[in-house]
Amino acid sequence: MLTRNWPRHLLCLSLCLPLGSAFACGPDFPMRLLDNRGQTLADLPEGNFNFELSRLGKTIAGLKNVTAATHNPNDMYGEENAAAEAREKAEQAGLSVEQQALIKQLRGLSDARQVEAQGASLPAEIRLYVAGAVAFATGDHQLAVENFNKLLALPADQRPLRSTWAAYSLGRTWFAMSREGGDAVEALEQSRDTFRQARQLSIDGFSDPLELGVASLGEEARVLRSAGDWNGAIELYEAQNLHGSAVGYTSLKQLMNELAELPEAELADLLQHKAVQQLVTASLVSRQGWSFGDEPPNEKKLVKLLQNSTRGSLENADRLAAMSYQQGDYAGAKAFLENAGDGGLAWWLRAKLAVRDGDKNAAAAAYSKAAQAFPQSEDWGYRRTPDWAFEAVQPKCRVEGESAILALQRGEYLQAFVQLYRSNSVYWFDAATVAERVLTVDELKKYVDDNVPAPPALTQQQRDNYVPLPVAASLRNLLGRRLLREGHYADAVAYFDNPDLQNKARLYGEQRLKADASWWPTKRASALYNAAWTAREWGMDILGYEMAPDYATFGGNYSLESTELKVGPLVSEAEVQRQAASEAKPDQRYHYRFVATELAGRAADNLPHTSQAFAAVLCNAAGWNSSLEDQSALYQRYIKEGPFVPWAVDFGNQCPYPDFENADKRYVTQVTDAVRSSLRPYKWPVQIGVVVLVSAAALLLITRRQRKVRKS
Repeated sequence: MLTRNWPRHLLCLSLCLPLGSAFACGPDFPMRLLDNRGQTLADLPEGNFNFELSRLGKTIAGLKNVTAATHNPNDMYGEENAAAEAREKAEQAGLSVEQQALIKQLRGLSDARQVEAQGASLPAEIRLYVAGAVAFATGDHQLAVENFNKLLALPADQRPLRSTWAAYSLGRTWFAMSREGGDAVEALEQSRDTFRQARQLSIDGFSDPLELGVASLGEEARVLRSAGDWNGAIELYEAQNLHGSAVGYTSLKQLMNELAELPEAELADLLQHKAVQQLVTASLVSRQGWSFGDEPPNEKKLVKLLQNSTRGSLENADRLAAMSYQQGDYAGAKAFLENAGDGGLAWWLRAKLAVRDGDKNAAAAAYSKAAQAFPQSEDWGYRRTPDWAFEAVQPKCRVEGESAILALQRGEYLQAFVQLYRSNSVYWFDAATVAERVLTVDELKKYVDDNVPAPPALTQQQRDNYVPLPVAASLRNLLGRRLLREGHYADAVAYFDNPDLQNKARLYGEQRLKADASWWPTKRASALYNAAWTAREWGMDILGYEMAPDYATFGGNYSLESTELKVGPLVSEAEVQRQAASEAKPDQRYHYRFVATELAGRAADNLPHTSQAFAAVLCNAAGWNSSLEDQSALYQRYIKEGPFVPWAVDFGNQCPYPDFENADKRYVTQVTDAVRSSLRPYKWPVQIGVVVLVSAAALLLITRRQRKVRKS
């Protein structure tokens, strides 16, 4: 079994090394907020660059979003790629088979002028577009411009299919011409104008199956970047990203990398512009470029320049405060927070700063406001913690989880559980820990009864496909197992999520109750043994702890490192006492195996030591793998107290079922056998004594009879 004692990334790497055959990495484990409570409250998770970008820029009114997140307007006239295939498919739409074949033939020409002659049968817009495309592909940019312009000069009703295409391609042609010499400024202006025209044509309803209206945003941004207008380029890429194009996101990421490489003086000037400032801030709070906790080489330069350019700024103040906090500049974070407003991030930072100042009341109030301010749907995506755990950062859930730490310290245990449980599966490990170790069983049962109805059971097909249980079902299972462990056998059954588990729980409870009620020893022994077998066979499902020490949440296949809970600034003595009272007995992994062994030992206590059942109970229990010590103790008990049985040569492995029905008669034979055994060394004296006693008794009897005869 895997116990996570190494850093996760090192463990993963070690498992993935080629050792003669390929090994897959082990599973990733989610972060637990309660592991290191002080660290949890101190750390601010890095933001998500994609999410941060979604807050920036503006969409274009009337422009439709792309339908594919992988939209990638690469060169449609060059190498064969996905974009070229998409263009070819779109170019054939609405045309006859003959026209499709002709276009494919024309695309292979090396002289655009031949397209005019050979494509005379095609509609004008189709012929002119293909001629322009061939000219572009062969490097005759001036001829390409002429053909695209002729197409756009046609009456609108004669160019419904290729207007957007022509304007977009015209923009790309002008951009190519800007790099060939001549009047580059004029060429860039022409390029920018035609990209805007392509966008407007798309908005106006001209055919745009390749979504060139959105692609034009990125192309125009490239024009502005070439002209030195970083701010304008960023704004256009932001709009492209908001319209669903992955190119907008990757372009902003690339642009950020280029900004980081600029000399300080040039970057300082650019940071005076809002769009540049916001992009750099988004990158820094998202910790773009960090790897295994290592800071990128230009990070400190960016932080210093950004802070210098934004002192006293009202724009983006909450993000600037977050960046300062992550850098350990708490004074700077407080300064930015003065202008940060009432957003969720601002209140979250105020709560963390209050914790640092030791003002837990102010922290609790700020956490409450942060939880109210963050939308339920806000999602920052996945992150890796320094120990290689993963966290699905949903700020509202994270804020409530941190607030739960303070609630635990105040002794508000149910509130803490509810705050963690509301995260659904995000912080389930923490919610489960509070549910089975901190709350009393009565507190947990009342909450579940009042608030957690049983969800529909998973179908067998869903189980076969490893569909995870709803968290509500996991909580109810946790409660059912806890009730069984604490002896509430009748109450426990209904909380298990499927009939199979309910039957197993019912069987275990019935056997425990039968053992308690039985007055005859062998009946009691039989019930105890059957309960022991049930505990060993199905213990993980009906008795296991969700978290430590059994980790039923993993089906017992993995365990996690655990830290000793000690009284401290964030851990009260009362919570420590509650957790101590609810710990597993024994507090060892697969604790239910030890429970099974203990029940089997009690069963043996109620059996005649000379019976087959006594030996068979000990033999079976020795094979339950609770521990080597238990196995040895069971075998030694058999050696000292049990009868000879031929299958003892493989004790613990080849064991018959205990014969409880024939054990009763051993209560009598066990006594007589013991007397016979003790007298065996005195066999002949005893036999002579018995003969003498019998003879004397017979003589006495004869004498009495003779006396009676004489008297009569």
